[in-house]
Amino acid sequence: MTAPSPPRATHPPRPGRVAVLGAGIAGITAADALAKEGIPAVLLEAEAKIGGLCRTESVHGYLCDIGGHRFFTKIPEVQQLWLELMGPDMLVRERLSRIYYRGLFFDYPLRAGNALRNLGLRESARCVASYARARLRPRGDEQSFEAWVSNRFGDRLFDIFFRTYTEKVWGVPTHEISADWAAQRIRDMELATVLRRALLGLAGRGRQVGPDAERSLVERFHYPSHGPGMLCERQLARACAGGASLHTGHRVVRLEHDGRRVLQAVAATADGERSFEADAFLSSIPIHQLVQAMHPAPPSAVLEAAQSLRYRSFLVVFLALDRPDLFPDNWIYVHEPGTSLGRIQNFGNWSPHMVPKPGHSALGLEYFCTQGDELWSMEDSELIALGQRELEATGLSRGARVLHGAVFRAPMAYPLYTTGYQHQVTVLRDWLGRLENLQPMGRYGMFKYNNADHSVLTALLAVRNLLGGEHDVWAVNTDEDYLESDES
Repeated sequence: MTAPSPPRATHPPRPGRVAVLGAGIAGITAADALAKEGIPAVLLEAEAKIGGLCRTESVHGYLCDIGGHRFFTKIPEVQQLWLELMGPDMLVRERLSRIYYRGLFFDYPLRAGNALRNLGLRESARCVASYARARLRPRGDEQSFEAWVSNRFGDRLFDIFFRTYTEKVWGVPTHEISADWAAQRIRDMELATVLRRALLGLAGRGRQVGPDAERSLVERFHYPSHGPGMLCERQLARACAGGASLHTGHRVVRLEHDGRRVLQAVAATADGERSFEADAFLSSIPIHQLVQAMHPAPPSAVLEAAQSLRYRSFLVVFLALDRPDLFPDNWIYVHEPGTSLGRIQNFGNWSPHMVPKPGHSALGLEYFCTQGDELWSMEDSELIALGQRELEATGLSRGARVLHGAVFRAPMAYPLYTTGYQHQVTVLRDWLGRLENLQPMGRYGMFKYNNADHSVLTALLAVRNLLGGEHDVWAVNTDEDYLESDES
């Protein structure tokens, strides 16, 4: 009698149809990857436009990037994908940015001479003393952003270069922000460290290189000639040519499931509800909305975890001006405590194709806010007037006349890492993990402060999982040492 054969490894059957929820860069990448495999995808997008945060708006021919997107990655297949899509339309740009603080402009990354001149010898000495105290008597608890940064750079440097801007971005005190965000975004070459080394006479001249270079210090990056929306539109066109279909104005309001599998997605449209059946579902919509759309509803503890997650929104005040070369930076961080303005994008320095007329400039003034607050609720005309006033206060407008103004809003743009958020995400992840044909992906879908390349990678891995792969999509962008340096 022969011994029984060992059981064969089982893999999920190849899906015949996949529903992709959300047509941002992750959703579009997933649809494109599925098309390459001959699998038709249906893309359901709540908004009228595709691209999410990676979209490009047009105002009388002037182009506006919602957020400013550098296309830099350490992930070879993502880099290859972008270059394959864009070809010669993917420009290589020089990076230049500064910090505006107390009426002065600091080089970013900081240089010793510039920093010392701006701060003055007395303030520089205070920063050194504060740094020494932090190293000798660090705070014991590093759960918050404030404690994590202050322990490494001192309270004085924290107050000058971290507190004001961080609280503008997130809208909460820095002691309420999780240290996870600091550990993910701030490495040894962050601006405070560069200043510290400058003050101690340890900073060398020229660019910083090597495996410890912080991602913000990269001096060159790729950028689509007509903005990131160009890349999304080109990739979507390729996906649709391969069998994908796009449905804009389709907001997913219900996901029918049997406790093991999702059976169909129901979307609200201008003409009523529509149902979409599929063999698998990939979701890049906000994870709390995904959970709240489940029918039957999850347990109350899961719903409470979903409701506890918080996001930060922002809006862009776009201004076209009748003067060129207002300043050489791609963008400027506004740390000035007395202003609401957070960051200024100079789109002509991202790509000359963003400004249709020579002798003009196109700026994006970014204001961080929360849906429903005073800034978010202001009329567009009021916001444009506010932007003009605050731009003039920096001296950067140089007397230029505003030709056109517009406002673009980005709701729930940033997942807010308040202390304890990890537990809430774990609760949602564990419950969603019971549905074998559903995978979250992207920034919104996973409540992770992903860069564009991370979102693209999660989409590629999610598609591979549908084809029998075993990739941990949640492991993407968990490495605190993610750097933009090619040397690692």
